Amino acid sequence: MNKIADIKSAAMGRSPYFSEEHELLRAQVRRFVETEIKPKALAWEEQGFVPREVLRRMGSLGFFGIRYPARYGGSEMDALATVVLAEELGRSTFSGVATTALVHSEMASIHLFRAGTEAQKDQWMPKIIAGEVITAVAVTEPDAGSDVKGIRTFARRDGDSYVIDGAKMFITNGVYADLYFVAAKTDRGGQPSRSITMFMVEKGTPGFTVSRTLDKHGWRCSDTAELHFDGCRIPAENRLGEEGRGFYAIMRNFQNERTTIGAVAIGESQAALDLTLDYVRTRKAFGEPLWARESIRQRLAMLAAKVEAGRQLVYHAAWLDTQGVDATKEVSMVKAYCGELVNEVMYACVQFHGGMGFMRESTIERMSRDARVQNIGGGATEVMLEEVAKRM
Repeated sequence: MNKIADIKSAAMGRSPYFSEEHELLRAQVRRFVETEIKPKALAWEEQGFVPREVLRRMGSLGFFGIRYPARYGGSEMDALATVVLAEELGRSTFSGVATTALVHSEMASIHLFRAGTEAQKDQWMPKIIAGEVITAVAVTEPDAGSDVKGIRTFARRDGDSYVIDGAKMFITNGVYADLYFVAAKTDRGGQPSRSITMFMVEKGTPGFTVSRTLDKHGWRCSDTAELHFDGCRIPAENRLGEEGRGFYAIMRNFQNERTTIGAVAIGESQAALDLTLDYVRTRKAFGEPLWARESIRQRLAMLAAKVEAGRQLVYHAAWLDTQGVDATKEVSMVKAYCGELVNEVMYACVQFHGGMGFMRESTIERMSRDARVQNIGGGATEVMLEEVAKRM
């Protein structure tokens, strides 16, 4: 009987993947997007960051602790809840806001939660979940992106300390974060996969500087930085996990990151289609609405089908995660497919907006710039397809 009820529920528009708790979360995030992000985020685009009070508000609503234990202030939900949060933030049309929040909650702080000691987690997790401490993860370097084994930043042990030297590039939240999770080599001559260690570095630590604020094509309200470490001395207890295990932690966390990015891309795609549908139904050319043209209707219909397919792929990959299944292939498909799809959708939507789609005052113009990075960051499409190919 339960299975029949699930089928009926799905037929009425409710996905069989989600519980009532998931749907309540979706409604809460959607309200926040409508009241707190959409009316205000153009100003954040100009200033180049999301105000701290907004992030604290997100923390107070529980958005930063969705999958973390109640003892730290979390909700103890699952990967599907993360997808709900990411998809709804993607629908905001301000992907820079989504990125700021999700890097903090789903891509950076997870390093502490998974590898930190009880003392480290007790010290930091409640503040992270509350939005009082904002985090960043520093892996990428000028010469090492998806090739994590190629990083050069080095941390040498010196008594009760580690001393870090090197540079990091394209670090989201890098300008205004309070706590950074930094990947560094701890064995220059060792096997690359066993030579990387993760460390916590607090803002203001001597020898650690934000060397440059980066000026980006899109994600304008997400602060991004180049970081520099010059004799940066941190206590040995700031190491996360065992020495030499950082590569495996990064690879494991990439799976969550890529599913999250895929969900954001689906949210962006849906919002772009909704905007464009409204536009072509009212914009007239040659005496009739653009919607009257079969070629436009069918193109949008096919894109809607592709977005729905991508959405189900994201949901399925997240569901596999909740079942404890190794979903590396499916997650790599999510990142490749959704990253390419969101750019296909944006290209068509700008086209259907005509000249207005090229104007900085239009929402779709901003969205098209934001979308461009979705098939680059978090694992380029080409890298993702190789991961899929290995498992075929």
